Amino acid sequence: MKTITIAKGDGIGPEIMDATLKIMEAAGAQIITEEIEVGEKVYLSGNTSGISSKSWDTIRKNKIILKAPITTPQGGGYKSLNVSTRKFLGLYANVRPCMSYHPFVQTKHPIMDMVIVRENEEDLYAGIEHQQTDEVVQCLKLISRPGCEKIVRYAFEFAKQQNRQKVTCFTKDNIMKQTDGLFRQVFNEIAAEYPDIENEHWIVDIGAAKVADSPNHFDVIVMPNLYGDIISDVAAQITGSVGLAGSANIGEECAMFEAIHGTAPDIAGKNIANPSGLLQGAIMMLNHIGQSKVAEKIQNAWLKTIEDGIHTVDIYKEAISKKCVSTEEFTEAVIGNLGAKPETLKSVTYDNSKALTLPKYERKKSKKKELLGVDIFVHWKKLNPDELAIELKKIESNELKLSMITNRGIKVWPDGFKETFCTDHWRCRFMSIDGKIVQNSTILEILSNALDKNIDTIKTENLYAFDGITSFSLGQGQ
Repeated sequence: MKTITIAKGDGIGPEIMDATLKIMEAAGAQIITEEIEVGEKVYLSGNTSGISSKSWDTIRKNKIILKAPITTPQGGGYKSLNVSTRKFLGLYANVRPCMSYHPFVQTKHPIMDMVIVRENEEDLYAGIEHQQTDEVVQCLKLISRPGCEKIVRYAFEFAKQQNRQKVTCFTKDNIMKQTDGLFRQVFNEIAAEYPDIENEHWIVDIGAAKVADSPNHFDVIVMPNLYGDIISDVAAQITGSVGLAGSANIGEECAMFEAIHGTAPDIAGKNIANPSGLLQGAIMMLNHIGQSKVAEKIQNAWLKTIEDGIHTVDIYKEAISKKCVSTEEFTEAVIGNLGAKPETLKSVTYDNSKALTLPKYERKKSKKKELLGVDIFVHWKKLNPDELAIELKKIESNELKLSMITNRGIKVWPDGFKETFCTDHWRCRFMSIDGKIVQNSTILEILSNALDKNIDTIKTENLYAFDGITSFSLGQGQ
């Protein structure tokens, strides 16, 4: 017996969790459940994290959680519990299979069988945001080498374990050359270690279009967090329904399994919700904990039910389906098919003997780090960059001179265009003379000078070279 944590969540969550547990019990799953309460009720009780410390203890003890969708209240400083759970527990890999079930679920793409492997802990989902001026807020995009290496290696090891032929990387490294550039660089490095697996890279915008138009081109796709979140939903939808997709969140010690859809409060309590997404998450969970034959039995029964045309309202089509059923009726139909296999759809055979094993991340030797300058961000209400440059030149030091001013990333001084629209948020770059190394005390001198001149500095970013390679972006137009 394996003890797992369950969370029934919000909206349709309790209904689909009850259905999923009922199917697993009927199939002979060897599990004991410990339930915790998370989500909207916990948030609105005054707990801005949406989960109690006792519930955290339960999750960490059991290591495995099956979670229904939850609601994060809008505003009020509430943090997404989904994001927090993934990060606190080190669930760095989000795995989302996306498959078509043609001709029994309507889709424009009958041949589609891809797996999206999404980095799960960093990127813009770090959730670090600030309002800096009257007109501008920022969100920090954090990409780390350990994060990139772990997720890319997971994608290749997953492809190897599942006998898949190709791994594709999506980034926007033509624009975000430092962050997405690092992700692609790591992808290239690790891909070279797997010569038997084809690899390729796509810019994410055209890659997304290709997923929507020709999903049969792809096998395994690995990408940073935000792109993976968006594209996995697109991929799931074009299979026929987001409601059919589950996901796994895998870490070195813990794992969480869930549906990818939301709480659907408009249909909660009506006994019409499709439990398939959470059931697919549960099947992935059973495989993960070594109960592959139970997982196989449930998946084949589910495929047979879909093939029989027993459909909930979200996927019911008069020309395709045979019967529109309630949540409870669909659950009973799956249970009734336990032991059966589909005839048209491909039945599954799960082999848990090939466990996916990943090496621990080993930190690299530190590079030589040299300070070359500083970007000072300024709140300046006058919208003339030439006037700002005059004031900034008054705070220069002997080592650091003003070299550029940008507004929303575009260079506006020197030689800016009068047509460029500016806000009250300015990036002011001070660079060392002749590439000489700068001392931190020099930056403090610049900031002190700015204070004396009543220049409102709101943030600084040091400009470094690592092993002699400059590691900061130019201004657009520079």
